[in-house]
Amino acid sequence: MPTQKQFDRTLVTSALPYANGHIHLGHIAGSYLPPDIYVRYKRLRGARVLFVGGSDEYGVPITLSALKEGVTPTEIIDRYHAANEKAFADIGISYDIYGRTSWPLHIETTQAFFRKLYEKGHIEKQVMRLWYSEQSDRFLPDRYVKGTCPKCGYTDASGDECENCGAQYASEDLVAPRANIPGDTSPPVLRDSAHWFLLLQDFAERIKAWLDEHPEWRPNVRGIAYGWVSDLRARCITRDTDWGVPIPLDDPDTKNKRLYVWFDNVIGYVTNTRKWSETALGDPDEWKRWWKNPSSRLIHFMGKDNVPFHAVIFPAMLIGQEDYVLADNVVANEYLNVYNRELGKSEKGSKSRGNMISVKWIVSKLPADVVRYYLCANAPETRDASFDWDELIARYNGELCDVVGNFVHRCLTMAVKNFDHKVPNHGPLDDDDKAMLEFLPQQVDSVADAIENFRFRLAIERYIETGRRANQYFDTKAPWVTRKTDIERTATTLYVCCQVVRTLCTLSAPFLPGGAEKLAGILNIALPKNGPAGGPDAWEDAKREFPAGTPINDPVVLFPKLDKDIIADLADQHARGEAF
Repeated sequence: MPTQKQFDRTLVTSALPYANGHIHLGHIAGSYLPPDIYVRYKRLRGARVLFVGGSDEYGVPITLSALKEGVTPTEIIDRYHAANEKAFADIGISYDIYGRTSWPLHIETTQAFFRKLYEKGHIEKQVMRLWYSEQSDRFLPDRYVKGTCPKCGYTDASGDECENCGAQYASEDLVAPRANIPGDTSPPVLRDSAHWFLLLQDFAERIKAWLDEHPEWRPNVRGIAYGWVSDLRARCITRDTDWGVPIPLDDPDTKNKRLYVWFDNVIGYVTNTRKWSETALGDPDEWKRWWKNPSSRLIHFMGKDNVPFHAVIFPAMLIGQEDYVLADNVVANEYLNVYNRELGKSEKGSKSRGNMISVKWIVSKLPADVVRYYLCANAPETRDASFDWDELIARYNGELCDVVGNFVHRCLTMAVKNFDHKVPNHGPLDDDDKAMLEFLPQQVDSVADAIENFRFRLAIERYIETGRRANQYFDTKAPWVTRKTDIERTATTLYVCCQVVRTLCTLSAPFLPGGAEKLAGILNIALPKNGPAGGPDAWEDAKREFPAGTPINDPVVLFPKLDKDIIADLADQHARGEAF
């Protein structure tokens, strides 16, 4: 594998959410905010970076939702694709394309993947025993059947996977099965059904070698991936359903069967890159420079439950094609749970418990920067985290507002009032001034290093640390005092402070795009929005002098403080199950 220095472009993907419900904060914290921060940073660096996302629109969850609502699957996916695309935009997730697996182009792409694997002998037909409902006259795939988990005894487990303990098992091993179809009360029976299997064991050696090349990956990813690779076996990639990508074979057993959603889902990354290539550039071959170029770096972001698909199954599918690159990193987060005030502890987010918080709800109540800051500062990178309203207001007000926002406002207020709306000229620099100025480029590099290594919590801590150091400097120099006795000293202090503000503007941009844009407008500077073609390195500008005499506009409050009564009311709404 090439080293990072040899990559000339970076393709970033985030897991495709099912288009059968609203995106919630657990999704954002685990799968979507981290790649957005990374991509925004890489764009500032002038890198060629492409951010691909979209909806997962096939599979059993879609048809189950349609059954329960009495509508068609198309109505479900159209509704939630539009709603989630808007929610992502409202919270600032800056995709280059947000695509759909229902596009005809996706069917074409997925079937091409299947054919290549089939032609090379990596897919074979096998007969398996599945639960069948005589009342509904159909096989019961995946979530169409519920029962007791054979591993942990959980009584609401799905057909081949337990939500409670994470176990996977053969459908026929499910205990006390029952149909998960409205109105279907007959006990299901086992029947033979022909399906197609991907022979994952064919790729075990190559996948292990690839994993061995990446000791820098997070331990949770490596642990899950190696666990799978140690016991790879054939995996069924078709289902008994009429909703999904048709199986591209002339075989009577394909009737009423489609490709399994987790086979076609990950291929959506390729589809959406192809669509971007065609629609944004008018070049149907540009996508190959991202997927089939050895100097292209592929990075996947997701929650840890999706690791097997991105670190084992999708790589096998790519190896079975021709010339596709494999991921240089698979970045997976743990879970964001929800703090229950009544119980005094955290619990798993669940629609049935009514404790989930949808993006569409929270961005209608709070600025996006508030949510982004808290989710990043509390990111579940190495262990599960918990969403807590009290912690949200304490951290946002006490850190972002009181440390960064307060410093910026009092520095710029003094500068515009006392130095004609301009960065003042400085006099002789003392040791404190020099130390502060020398600290800034070091901190710019320190934040960059944390982001490059996918340590986003550390990166935002270092951003806040810059504000703390600046406040200490400001308080030590006391310009509100020296203004009356030594205007040159005051000018020098505020010149140094303006350099800090300029640096904070750039450092804010990956995490807090709203605040960064407001601050850039006050400072009369541009934060370039480099696209996939790359551009100037604006990150390095944060190390350069913000020249004396540069005009400054009247400051505004970048990060307005949250009112505790308003947050208490939101917490009450959440507790009543009204936050979704």
